[in-house]
Amino acid sequence: MQLSVVFKTIGLLLMVFSLTQIPPILIDFIYAEGEYLSFVISFILTLIGGFSLWWPYRNIKKDFHLRDGVLIVVCFWLVLSLFGTLPFLLTESIKDLTFSGAFFESMSGLTTTGASVLSQLDELPKSILFYRQQLQWLGGMGIIVLAVAVLPLLGVGGMELYHAESSGISKDRLTPKLRHTAIALWKIYVSLTALCAIGYFLSGMTLFDAIGHSFSTVAIGGFSTHDGSIGYFNSLSIEVIAMFFMFLAGINFSLHFVAWNNRSLMNYLKDSEFKTYALILVITAIVVLIFLSINAEYDSANETIRHSLFQAISIATTTGFVSQEFSGWPAAIPVFLIMVSFVGACVGSTGGGIKVVRILVMFRLGMKEIKKFIRPSSQVSVKLNQTSLTDKTIISVLGFFSLYAISFVIILMLLMFIGLDQVSAYSATAATMNNLGPGLGQVAENYGALSDSAKWVLSFSMLIGRLEVLTIIALFHKAFWRN
Repeated sequence: MQLSVVFKTIGLLLMVFSLTQIPPILIDFIYAEGEYLSFVISFILTLIGGFSLWWPYRNIKKDFHLRDGVLIVVCFWLVLSLFGTLPFLLTESIKDLTFSGAFFESMSGLTTTGASVLSQLDELPKSILFYRQQLQWLGGMGIIVLAVAVLPLLGVGGMELYHAESSGISKDRLTPKLRHTAIALWKIYVSLTALCAIGYFLSGMTLFDAIGHSFSTVAIGGFSTHDGSIGYFNSLSIEVIAMFFMFLAGINFSLHFVAWNNRSLMNYLKDSEFKTYALILVITAIVVLIFLSINAEYDSANETIRHSLFQAISIATTTGFVSQEFSGWPAAIPVFLIMVSFVGACVGSTGGGIKVVRILVMFRLGMKEIKKFIRPSSQVSVKLNQTSLTDKTIISVLGFFSLYAISFVIILMLLMFIGLDQVSAYSATAATMNNLGPGLGQVAENYGALSDSAKWVLSFSMLIGRLEVLTIIALFHKAFWRN
């Protein structure tokens, strides 16, 4: 383990992150709300923290090893969340916010979970609200990927970081050089954000709300600048824009890149994961629509269709925007929606959950076993996009499911021992591990009423979900620390 490389890299990344305190300062000057000092102090402390980690090792020239990359990714998310608490703690506009709550809010933003301990958002300064939205936008594609594009210019390689941060089965680079890959992904990300903001603005949002919500929409985060979330605007056109960009953000960005380069939509239609993703959204919306109609939740069919479709897409993609308080819907609809969030969005997207491609592989593996049971002598392979998957790939998917299930049960039991009821504990665990945000029971509105110990457990749950279990669990294995 090369700790000198780890400290140097985290220091560099932290200094880069300090620059993100500048936009909220500008926002505060525009709205003249007197909050700029909180961000100035945060900027200085973050910059000093990064500099103090980087300076002692600035002249070290070593290549990354895989374990170094894994440790950097995990430590950096923790360190980033730690320094991300500063504006929340320094501002006088948020009363009675503990360090645990501030860390929870910071972690929730950077992991694009969208779970919040804050209330009365409409009364908070614009700079604080913008900062929350910005945290999600940075976390959406992963600030590590941004760093991979920047650090090679500073003399630090990044292949191992890319492998540690990338999720899913395929981690092939889209371009010959890793830095170009990261830049290509960010171009798509920024373009979608800009188009989303324009759509929101033209649909009636203020410029501030349009930019803020475009950040959390494309990041599949779910933070809003209002307590009522998207429901605050009560606008069909805004909800349509949100659904469209939530759907796009839930697609593998590598697929966006290929389709963009080829100028063809056929790349989407040929992709197995995309087709399954779209099918899951359609089925989810139909199920919610049927049961809302049976229970006559809304007076008109148009309202039923509108809210069914919006909440189905929002929850299934793990965005977590709310147009209606779905936790109060009748029958098993709220639990069904939470269950759908386990599937999540596509691999390589900004969404959370187990990921569609893994569910697809498990389903096809199940079909293979059924065929083998019926015809024991038959040779059946598990295919994805007409390509047979190797045993190594299938085992990795099975291993992920095992670790995910074990982690889920442990976190669930911890929350119940802390004092949460079964429904609240279950939904809170699902909402944080799947990076969804809204839950049921005690966490239906927000997480502010939970104890500090519950917030720490759920903060860890968010990190597990964001880094997809294996990266975190690897740190607890003794083999990871052997030379």
